[in-house]
Amino acid sequence: MADVKPVIVGVDDADDQDVLVRYAAHQAMMRGVTLHIAHAIMLPGPFGWDKEDEAGRGSLVQRGAAVVDRFEAVIRSAFPDLAVAGELPFGDPASTLVERSAEACLLVLGHRGTGGFPRLALGSVSLRVATHSRCPVLVTRPGPHRRASRKRVVVGADLVHYSPETTEFAFAEADRRSAHLHVVHALHRPALLPGPGSVTTAGREVRETEDSARGLVEERIAELRGRHPQVPVELHIEWARPATRLTELSEEADLLVVGSRGRTGLRRLLLGSVSSEVLHTARCPVAVVPAAAD
Repeated sequence: MADVKPVIVGVDDADDQDVLVRYAAHQAMMRGVTLHIAHAIMLPGPFGWDKEDEAGRGSLVQRGAAVVDRFEAVIRSAFPDLAVAGELPFGDPASTLVERSAEACLLVLGHRGTGGFPRLALGSVSLRVATHSRCPVLVTRPGPHRRASRKRVVVGADLVHYSPETTEFAFAEADRRSAHLHVVHALHRPALLPGPGSVTTAGREVRETEDSARGLVEERIAELRGRHPQVPVELHIEWARPATRLTELSEEADLLVVGSRGRTGLRRLLLGSVSSEVLHTARCPVAVVPAAAD
């Protein structure tokens, strides 16, 4: 079934937002859904507005509406066939976007807090949204996006905390983009066994571990291969630090897909060290996909 929920992009009144909004519009076009442009308006304090503050509130609303109207005009000109709407939520930007994520198929944010956020380094508001969102969050890199598509999507496959939602999202994205999908599972490097013949023994164990991991990953993605027969898939089983290898592969990718740990209980407080690191270091946009509720 096609997506019916909108793509929501958070915007701020900054010079680099046109690129972000156009990127989000392209995501909405690929999905055949409406684009919502959201600009959060921060409340002045825990008790809201006093009567004397009404003029200030009206001024903030007017400025926010002008920001949204400007980007709506950009999208209507560049994407005349795309339905677009504006949103002006009141409250903490991260909290409002997490709340809206329940009604979205995708959230699109800037890497350094430019999606309706204060301009803070990743690891504050953007990280909160990626951790708690009910829908996938696509975090774009700062600066202009590559003009030429690499036709490559990379997804991290963690067999310990395997997320079928993450892999399914990656297959769907590769299908939409007519791209190759690279499924990556990184293994910890084992120590060589001591004693005579240790190198030979270790080599055999390495091969057995690789074969076992490859078989498990192939088993996990078999159904998705069948549902997306047009997607060329390349499986990588490598002895490497996962975040480092994913960052390296992102150099030649259009999208890197990783998972979050879950949406309920203590797991909801954890994004995962690999996902958190690649959000900082990847050279292409990163999609963080939430696991199904426990």
